[in-house]
Order: sequence, then C-alpha cells, then structure tokens
Amino acid sequence: TSSTSSTSSTSSTSSTSSTSSTSSTSSTSESDGSLLRKAKAKPKRSVLRGAIMGAVVALWVFSGNYLYTGLFTLLTVLGQLEYYRMVMQTGVFPARKISVVGACSMFVTALAAPNLHQICLPLFGLFSMAWFLLARRNVSTIPEIATTFTGMFYLGYMPSFWVRVRQLGVREPTRMAPLVAPLLERIGTKAASLPPWIPASFPLPVTQGAIFIFWAWISIAFSDVGAYFAGRNFGNTKLGSLSPDSALGETSPNKTVEGVVGGCLTSALFSTAGAWVMRWPRWWATGPVYGVVLALLGLVGDLTASMLKRDAGLKDFGDLIPEHGGIMDRVDSYIFSAPFCWFFVSYVLPALGGGAA
Repeated sequence: TSSTSSTSSTSSTSSTSSTSSTSSTSSTSESDGSLLRKAKAKPKRSVLRGAIMGAVVALWVFSGNYLYTGLFTLLTVLGQLEYYRMVMQTGVFPARKISVVGACSMFVTALAAPNLHQICLPLFGLFSMAWFLLARRNVSTIPEIATTFTGMFYLGYMPSFWVRVRQLGVREPTRMAPLVAPLLERIGTKAASLPPWIPASFPLPVTQGAIFIFWAWISIAFSDVGAYFAGRNFGNTKLGSLSPDSALGETSPNKTVEGVVGGCLTSALFSTAGAWVMRWPRWWATGPVYGVVLALLGLVGDLTASMLKRDAGLKDFGDLIPEHGGIMDRVDSYIFSAPFCWFFVSYVLPALGGGAA
C-alpha cells in the first residue's frame, strides 16, 4: 500500500511538474513570440517616423529665411536647455540665461546683420564674465565658466552658420530648375500682388543657400544610415582600435571602421548627386570630397555628444522626440559641419571657378 501510494504520488508530482513545465514553456514561447512581433513592428514605426521627420525638415529648409531662422532659434533654445540641465546634474551651475540669449542673438544677427555675426560670441562672453564677477557672491569655478562658453559656441555660434548659408543668393539655375519652374512662376505671380513691405523670403523661399543646405543635410542624414548598415553587416574592426591609448573606444564602443567607411561612401554618393544638380565646378571631384568631409565632421559631432552624455551618465539628452531622444541627440551630427559648409560654398567653390556665391 505504501509502495502504491508512493508511486501514485510520484506519478502525480511528475504529471504536475510536466504540465507546469509545458505551461511555462508555452508561456515563455508566447512571450518570446510577442517580443519578436514587437521587435519587428518597431522598425516600421521608426522608418515611418523618420520619413515624416525628413519631409518636415525639407519643408523647413525651403520655408524662407525668416521662418527658417525662427524655428532654428527655437531648436537652439530647447537644445541649450537640454545641455544645461545635463551640466547642472553634475553639480556645475553656469550662466545659462546669458548663454541662451547669446546663442539666439547669433542666429538673429546671422540673418539680419551677417557682418556683425562674429562679434556676438566675444560680446556675450564678456557679459558672462561680468555676471560671474558682479552677480555672484562666491568665486566661480573653471567648469562653470567653461560650460557657459561651450554652450554658446557649441550650440550657438557653430550651428548659426547654417543661417548664413541659407541666405546665399542664386548663382545659376540647377539642373532641376526646369522641373520646378512652373511652381516657382506660380509663386512669383502671387508674390507680385503682395504688399511691398513683406520680405521677399516669405513668398520666394527657394535660394541657392537652401539648395546647398538640402543636399548637405541629406548627405549627413544618409551617412548615418550607411554607417549603421555597413557596421551591422560588415563591422569587425572597432573604431577604438585605431587609437588604443585614447578615449575613442570608450566614448562609443559600438562604432566600427567599416561603419565609418560606409557612412563616408554614402555621404559622398549623395553629395556627388547634389554637386551635379547644382552644377559645381568639377562636380565629379568636389562632390565626393565634400561628402566625405561632411560624414567625418558628422562623426566628430556624434562622438562629442556621446562623450558629454557618458561623462554625465546619460543615455539621451532628453525625450522630446519619440524613439530619437532629445534635440541634441538629433542635431549633433550637423553642428561641426555648419562652418565648413559656409566656408566651402562661400570661398572654395568660387575659387574653383564656380562664380561668386
């Protein structure tokens, strides 16, 4: 009887355990399946959202100097708030209000008085030091002073060159001009009936500078895409291995040399197409070189942002843009390229015989 009871009990326990295991396995399988479905669905949402963002940015570029500059200034304010929030989390308290006003002034002067654009950084740097000396009871620290100047330079002075690029006039019609001529003529006809006090940049938003920006930004954007796919499929050599004794590998341990090469090639491809459309002199050479430099400057901007976030212990600067993080997470690749783009189209191309920008 004892043996029969023990056997029955063992059988029951085994059956219960088996059922429980089967149920657990089934539940785990369903959970895994659900996670897989979510993982598959997420890229679709991301691609769609990215496409919508790209379309919105394209409309923004061709929206006219005033609207373009106004929205850029708003983005600068939001980006600076993210930056200084990150800085203050580390126990450093800069002159953030003066820095934000100074950064905004750089965009406004780049639009309204380009000849005074360069004076804004030293002028507001002077205001910041006067505030540190006169408005604070305690002696300010080196980090407080340094982060104040960094905010104005990194998020104000350098990106404000995109406004100067936007104002460049028409040098000669692009190869796409015949396709958009009917639309521009229609806009021009309507603009002729508007009051004379309305700036021409409102009804006639297409400038040579806007076209430059469009091709530059699309090259930088797709350099990120090319770097991602090249690194994911062919990446074997860590970027940090190029300089083992530096902070390069620790700043962004997932980046690979193959990814960088893929990003440079993709950017060069789009920039070459843009150079051909815009009739650049020696477009078959100037386009690829321009694209590679844009990709490398975008990489420097990306690594700079990663270094700042790593030091502050953050994954993203913010959560304003779903699936993309904060403003600075989206614009980091476009910051260092702005002065280069302005210099290239203002001086390099004319020197090569492309005419005055």
